[in-house]
Amino acid sequence: MILKTMYAAIIQAKKDNKKLLAVLIDPDKIDTNDIPAFFKKVHKSIITHIFVGGSTDEERKMETVVKTIKQHTNLPVLIFPGSHEQITEKADGILFLSLLSGRNPKYLIEQQIQSVSKLMTTNLEIIPTGYILIDGDVETAVQRVSETQPISQEDAKTILHTALAGQFSGKQLIYLEAGSGAKKMVKPEIIREVSSQLQIPLIVGGGIRSKKQLNEAFNAGADLVVIGTAFEQNEDFLLELKS
Repeated sequence: MILKTMYAAIIQAKKDNKKLLAVLIDPDKIDTNDIPAFFKKVHKSIITHIFVGGSTDEERKMETVVKTIKQHTNLPVLIFPGSHEQITEKADGILFLSLLSGRNPKYLIEQQIQSVSKLMTTNLEIIPTGYILIDGDVETAVQRVSETQPISQEDAKTILHTALAGQFSGKQLIYLEAGSGAKKMVKPEIIREVSSQLQIPLIVGGGIRSKKQLNEAFNAGADLVVIGTAFEQNEDFLLELKS
């Protein structure tokens, strides 16, 4: 069973130096009719995880999209929530996000509190995750919705200290995110510095649009890389990542 073993599997992959790759599916940007064909490509690639979520879910499609995805894959499906309203028991687990880079209490703790009553009635594996928004040279949806500013990539010390503060406060994952549609990925030197200091797995996402950039993130120390926009704009990118 996937349930209750996903985080242990991520830890084991880190110990084994096995790199993981997730595709982030935004419910607002996918037609459920396209999901079967999309996952035929996913299963031919090196993708190991499915993340589902976005900054908004304007059409309230989250549960329908997750349910449809589960019909077409055995890969672990994790909710990547923009708010507590995106929680569905149809997934396998949830990244329980706290936006550590911002100071808006709504995304530090308020959304989390509002999610508890729903989470208590599910069997979702809950993985506490420190979410750090990094400047990707474009205003992102996360920035607009959360009303917070990303950390400059020139301020590597603050990025590192924010990541370590997340680890010290009990987060099980740290997620460095340049944001959907980022023009620039998180610099490899930043990934390397954070990875070298963390004792927990590191996720990196945003602005990665080529296999070369993917390898740069992995080689710098990312344990799990997330790609979203690249697949939204060009599904054939999956074919470049053949298993």
